[in-house]
Amino acid sequence: MIGLGILISALAQPLSVNGQTKPKPKVERDLPIQIVSDRLEAYNEKRMIVFSGNAVATQGGRTIRSDVLTLYYKEGKGPSVRTAGEPEGPGELERVEAKGHVTISEGDRIVTGEEGIYDQDAQKITMTGNAVMREGANIIRGDRVIVFLDENRGVVEGTGSKRVTATIYPEEKKDKKR
Repeated sequence: MIGLGILISALAQPLSVNGQTKPKPKVERDLPIQIVSDRLEAYNEKRMIVFSGNAVATQGGRTIRSDVLTLYYKEGKGPSVRTAGEPEGPGELERVEAKGHVTISEGDRIVTGEEGIYDQDAQKITMTGNAVMREGANIIRGDRVIVFLDENRGVVEGTGSKRVTATIYPEEKKDKKR
């Protein structure tokens, strides 16, 4: 059990060529979220916006792709959708729910599944439904993948019938002594 925790911690921390931990690029919460989709439906009274049909959301270096993306805003902090030539203040995002063929990527880390929730305040992504976390050639599969973005760590959980599986490729040291 301890070995798996170390393994996941190691997978969650990007390594440079010489094996040193690279500082993780930080996506600022204040950066704008750019979203492209086939359709948009806004529900002001529910404080939500639904993007459907090949929805792609990008914030800094992080991208979320899915069939449907639903953005929820905090109470009293309604959403604002900017269209060309209409400057409005941003709404305060609470969470993003993605459903159907979900892929969340940042750098060489990719998390996939059928449903994903991105919690803006907690800076946490929870992926379910055949959840898979990849970084480079390394792959971890489970029932649920949770990525804590600010802590630069991940947790993969299994169920009684579906255990966690991992395929890890050790990096070879470039500076081997002869």
